[in-house]
Amino acid sequence: MMRIKVTLSVIASLFLAGLAAAQNSAPNPYRTVEGWATLPDGREWGATSAVYPANDGKHIWVAERCGTNLCVGSDVDPVLLFDMNGNVVKSFGSGLITWPHGIFVDADDNVWIADAVGYAPVPDGVGHTVMKFSPDGELLMQLGKEGVAGAGTDVFNKPSDILVAPNGDIFVADGHDTSGNNRIIKFDKDGNYLMQWGEVGGDHGQFRDPHALAMDSQGRLFVADRGNSRLQIFTQDGEHLATWTQFGRPSGLFIDENVVLYSTDSESIARRNCGLKRGIRIGSAKDGFFTAFIPDPDPDQDNSATSAAEGVAVDAEGNIYGAEVGPRTLKKYVRR
Repeated sequence: MMRIKVTLSVIASLFLAGLAAAQNSAPNPYRTVEGWATLPDGREWGATSAVYPANDGKHIWVAERCGTNLCVGSDVDPVLLFDMNGNVVKSFGSGLITWPHGIFVDADDNVWIADAVGYAPVPDGVGHTVMKFSPDGELLMQLGKEGVAGAGTDVFNKPSDILVAPNGDIFVADGHDTSGNNRIIKFDKDGNYLMQWGEVGGDHGQFRDPHALAMDSQGRLFVADRGNSRLQIFTQDGEHLATWTQFGRPSGLFIDENVVLYSTDSESIARRNCGLKRGIRIGSAKDGFFTAFIPDPDPDQDNSATSAAEGVAVDAEGNIYGAEVGPRTLKKYVRR
């Protein structure tokens, strides 16, 4: 019996090693456009995890952390709209947002921000909210209570991401790292609580840092369960449909109109998800078939806790945008 167990363990290890090698060696059909986005007035990039295309297909929304990793006390606008040449054409959010983490643009062009709480010393009374802004920066709705962390139906604890379904229902990935709520919470279009699911753990429907959300053309909800190094797929009522591990340790998600899934891995290192490299993994949201990989350019994959893109978005022409927390930049990738 012991020999059988050892043999099965060896087979499993070889299979996982082969899977990691396939993921790391997939073709990269993209090239990087260096220095694409320019901030105004000599302003420097802060940590950036939030990026989403505007509905016109000609602009990109980005939320960065005010030149550092926290916006408290800053007088700059963290939410920026870029044109296709990388110029800022609009900005807002000064004094309203603490630690922008997730961003979503709904069908009416409203911009939603998940405002978590960072790791630097943060004063009381800030963060833990989800905000809906008009395209011109008018605050239209706030979910959660500013500065109040909790597990009730009207509060959050470090919300990571936000998604609005075609029918207007609102989904929030609530819980940045395992100390948060580790749940998905659902509201109607007016912000009224509907339901929730999830808790900390590794079983189906459990999470360790639900970090990002995306929805495919079938209405399936994809959750980047980063701490468990997997994607989980659900119905909009929380029924578990599938679990995928072939996209690494996912930090950001985006599904385009062709049902192509883009998943960023900014955290795979030797002590976390050993064997996989950091970068952007690309495949089919229909069946999970893995097709391409944009690797992290850092030659030392264990150089830092986070590198490469954390947030990801794709414009109407198929160009990819990677929002980077560690390197503090926004990269653009175009087809070779």
